[in-house]
Amino acid sequence: AEIFWRPEIDTSAVVLVVAPEALAEETDAPGGEIVAPKGRASPIGKHLRHRLPDGTYLHLVAPLKDRGRLVATVPLGPEGLDRIEAIQRLLADQHRRRSIPRDTRLTAQQKARLRRVLQASDAAFDGATQKQIAEVLFRTGRLDRDEWQVSSARFAVSSLLREGRDLIAGGYRKLLRHQRRL
Repeated sequence: AEIFWRPEIDTSAVVLVVAPEALAEETDAPGGEIVAPKGRASPIGKHLRHRLPDGTYLHLVAPLKDRGRLVATVPLGPEGLDRIEAIQRLLADQHRRRSIPRDTRLTAQQKARLRRVLQASDAAFDGATQKQIAEVLFRTGRLDRDEWQVSSARFAVSSLLREGRDLIAGGYRKLLRHQRRL
């Protein structure tokens, strides 16, 4: 089953509405072909996964009754900037642009760290000690008690496990939002 986050949580969801009369007559823009017959209905609309050429997906929320050309909505709050990035990706795909702007919610470095966080958390849930986790993730080799007490790997594993607990406690929702400097 596909999982869709509510648009107020996933700020990169593209919310589509029927175009107002002032925009309904534009002819050279794509519109209705976005909405696929499949999707999941909810009180706020039909949720769709739109696959992009780079293998990533966009979460689209379209009206349940498709009556006319669709437009994307952008709230005027700070989350509007997140939606604009997602809309740019959708438009690049709709207009067959060669390069689709990449999703900027997570950097490559953040993705690599999250992978380690998940690996460490899984190992801990399976009963591995912090020392065993360090031996696998950081290739520390066998450390005696004194070496382990002063090892930087010990503190790194502790940090990974703390971050894993935070993610499990609901912090994972922050991954759906762009990180903005104010």
